[in-house]
Amino acid sequence: MADKTLADWQAAAKTLQIEGRAFIDGKYLDALSGKVRPTHNPATGEKLADVACCGPEDADRAVASARAAFDKGVWSGMAPIERKKVLVRWAELIERHADALALLECLDVGKPIADTTAVDVPSAVRTIRWSGEAIDKVYDEIPPTPADTLALIQRLPLGVVAAIVPWNFPLSTTAWKLAPSLATGNSVILKPASNTPLSAIRIAILATEAGLPDSVLQVLPGSGGSLGRHIALHMDIDGLTFTGSTPVGKQLMEYSGRSNLKRTFLELGGKGPNIVFADANLDKAATMAAAAVFYNSGQTCTAGTRLIVEKKIESEFIDRVVDQAKNWMPGNPLCPTTTMGPMIDEGQYRSVAEYVDIGRAEQADLVFGGGRVLADTGGYYHEPTIFAGTTNQMRIAREEIFGPVLSVMTFTDVDEAIRMANDSIYGLAGAVWSRDINIAHRVAAAVRVGTMGINNYFGGDITVPFGGFKQSGNGRDKSIHAFHDYTELKTTWIEFE
Repeated sequence: MADKTLADWQAAAKTLQIEGRAFIDGKYLDALSGKVRPTHNPATGEKLADVACCGPEDADRAVASARAAFDKGVWSGMAPIERKKVLVRWAELIERHADALALLECLDVGKPIADTTAVDVPSAVRTIRWSGEAIDKVYDEIPPTPADTLALIQRLPLGVVAAIVPWNFPLSTTAWKLAPSLATGNSVILKPASNTPLSAIRIAILATEAGLPDSVLQVLPGSGGSLGRHIALHMDIDGLTFTGSTPVGKQLMEYSGRSNLKRTFLELGGKGPNIVFADANLDKAATMAAAAVFYNSGQTCTAGTRLIVEKKIESEFIDRVVDQAKNWMPGNPLCPTTTMGPMIDEGQYRSVAEYVDIGRAEQADLVFGGGRVLADTGGYYHEPTIFAGTTNQMRIAREEIFGPVLSVMTFTDVDEAIRMANDSIYGLAGAVWSRDINIAHRVAAAVRVGTMGINNYFGGDITVPFGGFKQSGNGRDKSIHAFHDYTELKTTWIEFE
């Protein structure tokens, strides 16, 4: 990728083969209804492909075959070392097709090609490879019991797991769901977001080529309102994992209770507090403050959208962040130097624009950006936007905007910074910037989020768990801890005669 130019990627886009059918029973198939739904390039508004619009009847077929595969043990009963080989081969095949997948993700999501090649595809490869390698490192247990007994504690797969993934990180989040659920022996029904299904559809056939038995992984593109609801209410699905908005997550929990109490794990919204003390490395903190909110056009659940700055450096630090924001002006995602692409679609753009209007109405101080750019391209580009003089009582500081909009507020002491950070219904991610180890650790320990950075933002990799507190969800993606979500504990108690 390093030597590819805009012209190279544009030429590759013209010849890219796009598959839009569902993946059921090891092959690509149309929806039983024959219905399709177009998917569009957010950078231009142009149609990329017609995608199968699966319905309840397709889900029932996929679940039945997934259940049959699970019961037969073609995957669930396979030796862990053999499952490992398949997942590692799958990772290798994704890596081999890295450029095509990166281009597909760029076109379908509007992500800059620099990100899809350096972040999204490598993340998926790393997740699947690591999870595959971990399969035969997870041991069952023999607890201490009386001498005339023996107890066995086993981790067994849930059975049939449904994974519903979002549109902002389709490939990497899909890997976060598929890798541990498959590693632990489950059969999986994957429902990608209806507007970004292409990479999930593409990697499914690569799993088959790697040796994954038919019906163990099935990909059903379709609407959340009908297909997603049917999956969540399905009586023969044992587990459900979802990444997306908090309101939808709450609905899915309700569906679990209304159906079979399927195990349901949710990674939901966020309103990340990014706390900067006066003694911090302000150049680094400002650089990362911009990245924390403008990366992926702000369409990131972990985004540091609440910048909480020590009062005595407020003016100086805002100036530094404004200077950094200029490096995030939107551009053509196929250009290797572009840092920020478009919003995912017109609806998301309109939502962000409405929040900017709300910020103005709340009398926050708009110090940078605030409008649409590159409208002549047909894409949905929004400027990086910074509001100063905000408070936690303002909607722009409390509600998840899911766009490139930063709210800056100030504090005077450690306790106030902690109170402000925790004054949120969300608890997904955050950061604190200080050279004082006592302050840094005190704040990091007190802020109620699932991931907290000290002198960094977006820290972590596949070796550590990811998930939220409060209304940011439950359960964990990544690391060995994710394996726990896709397994049941079973005790066998033996008494000697």
